[in-house]
Amino acid sequence: MRPAPSPFLAIGLLTDVGRQRMGGANQDAAIAAELPQGGLYAVADGMGGHAAGELASRLALETLASTYCQGRGSPPNRLIEAVQAANLAVLQHAVGESVGMGTTLIALVIDRGAALFAHVGDSRAYLLRGGELLRLTEDHSWVAEQIRLGVLTEEEARNHQWRSVVSNALGGEERARLELFGLGLKAGDRLLLCSDGLSGVVDEKDLLRLLSLKDTPQAVTRLLVDAANDRGGPDNITALVVDIVRAVPAPRYALPEPLDGPEYADILLSTRRGSSLLTYLLLSLVYFTLLGVMLIPERSGLIALLGLTLMVLTVLGERYLQRRRLEKRMGGTVSRLPWTRRL
Repeated sequence: MRPAPSPFLAIGLLTDVGRQRMGGANQDAAIAAELPQGGLYAVADGMGGHAAGELASRLALETLASTYCQGRGSPPNRLIEAVQAANLAVLQHAVGESVGMGTTLIALVIDRGAALFAHVGDSRAYLLRGGELLRLTEDHSWVAEQIRLGVLTEEEARNHQWRSVVSNALGGEERARLELFGLGLKAGDRLLLCSDGLSGVVDEKDLLRLLSLKDTPQAVTRLLVDAANDRGGPDNITALVVDIVRAVPAPRYALPEPLDGPEYADILLSTRRGSSLLTYLLLSLVYFTLLGVMLIPERSGLIALLGLTLMVLTVLGERYLQRRRLEKRMGGTVSRLPWTRRL
């Protein structure tokens, strides 16, 4: 699917087979689709042999796009549901010669002034803002876990024989595990989605240099792919660049905050529905407080104080319950880690 125009976005997308897989299939796939108030963008890197890997990535993105565009509800919930549908599509086609196939996924929904990300595997998302490059995702891979434990350095991981071994992918089990998070956008932001065929060979200093160029997004994707090929092009390479041309208002819903690692799709949906219930309860308290003030004006101060107290207790209670649920799933006390890395 080719990039689609948008009044406040500029898009560039390029995928390449690489230098060492010339003549072979490209297991990477990417989409850039226009939405009424933004766009849907995604990169997938298939696994399981040439034919199976190519099928997995293509099938995942086709299902992701169709499910999201046909879905209802808030964009974060639709994105979770679309990732789960993509996971099942890959799993159901993993038969015969395609047994064991899977794919990574990094998906981005731009909804007005917000960016929503869904992340599975070791394809990455970066943000260039104010001259700084931030890595928005942490790889779901064996070497990434060794880096977090202090066993390997970044350089050792880049050249490790198991650098391509992912710990999470679509098609691995019936319930998709993903990271979901969102951030507000600013005019001048530049976002990069890429497969490890780019991030695995082009170091982040060069990514910063190339992304900082004032060229169009399409020109920058060519420079990124060329840089990966100049370093041997050992894998398929995909780069998708999104520029925020001008600022637009943010959506009204709360943006999802990152957890310390991937979570099952059904649990994420359950948590978000709990947040929707909290919003409903707070609106109800506001309504009845205002109604009480109007009906019993001589007690307006007391009613307003009571209503405010109930609202505060409701929010604190919900936050406490969410933390307890998260601690139970994580097996202990939750300590939130920084979710971006300055490069």
